[in-house]
Amino acid sequence: MQRPAYSIPPANSPPLHHPVPQHVSTVPQLRSPPPPSSQNSQQGGYGYQSSPPQSQQGGQAGYMQPAFGGFINDPTAQMGLKLGQNMAQAGQDYVEQNFNRYVNVSALKHYFNVSNGYVMKKLFIVLFPWRHRPWSRQQGRMNSNGQGAEFLPPREDINSPDMYIPTMAFVTYILLTTLIAGLNGKFEPQLLGLTFSNASVIILLELVVLWLGRYFLNISSESQIYDLVAYSGYKFVGVITTVGLSAVFAVGKDKSASGTGWIGWTVFAYTFMANAFFLLRSLKYVLLPSDNSSGGPGMQTIARGQRSRRTQFLFIYSYVVQFAFMWWLTAMDVSGGPSRK
Repeated sequence: MQRPAYSIPPANSPPLHHPVPQHVSTVPQLRSPPPPSSQNSQQGGYGYQSSPPQSQQGGQAGYMQPAFGGFINDPTAQMGLKLGQNMAQAGQDYVEQNFNRYVNVSALKHYFNVSNGYVMKKLFIVLFPWRHRPWSRQQGRMNSNGQGAEFLPPREDINSPDMYIPTMAFVTYILLTTLIAGLNGKFEPQLLGLTFSNASVIILLELVVLWLGRYFLNISSESQIYDLVAYSGYKFVGVITTVGLSAVFAVGKDKSASGTGWIGWTVFAYTFMANAFFLLRSLKYVLLPSDNSSGGPGMQTIARGQRSRRTQFLFIYSYVVQFAFMWWLTAMDVSGGPSRK
């Protein structure tokens, strides 16, 4: 088998024509980054170098751009920031001046000076007050006017009343009740408002009771009034415990979150007695200051008749009033009405 013969191409072949681009594109010239500065060179400031490296071309000194494009160093920006700070400070001063007419803000700061250790120990005392000793409050530094010693803040004295736990317990009560309603399939958008209104009415009624007690018992000390308000909020700890444990034991049963049945009544009875005993021992040093061996700031020895009236008020407030308010808070059904016990 023979291979086919191929023809030899002519010597003068036609020239090859390469395409010529019609639009010329300019490619940017890429430059290598400047060499790193030596480790011994010191930084002159934030976003700047004290000895900038020389660029490879042109011999011009390169430098780093300032942070945020130099916005912070702009005079207009600095003037705006200063103006905003002045406006915020003026608003804060205005609010404090007008709010101080009704509430002493500096005195309230004393009741929020707490720590994590204090909160844990205080919650344990509120729920298990039976073996706690002593109940008297501790005194520390002298007053600014030099007339007597001040009580130590809650962070330093476990027997000092605070407003942090009552405030957090109030919010927790509203959220816990709403959560249990959702787990039981009874959640409604207006339930948060109903629960908040219910708890707020309890607080307002108790403030009215305290105001009447202040009037009839001739309590004029500001610190004693704030102590009564702080102690009035500890019942929410017992209410939360009752509602939570009752809901846990009522899982799978046709019961409301208020704790129907003997388990709910048992938990309620214990938390009520614990709260009453806690108030009875704590308020003794507020309403009956003569029992304090060293006295207290803003407290004076009271007459025998006045002491008898304060003792009666202490018993009625710790047992009768607290029982009515705690029952009201725990007996509310998740639908907003009283539960069937």
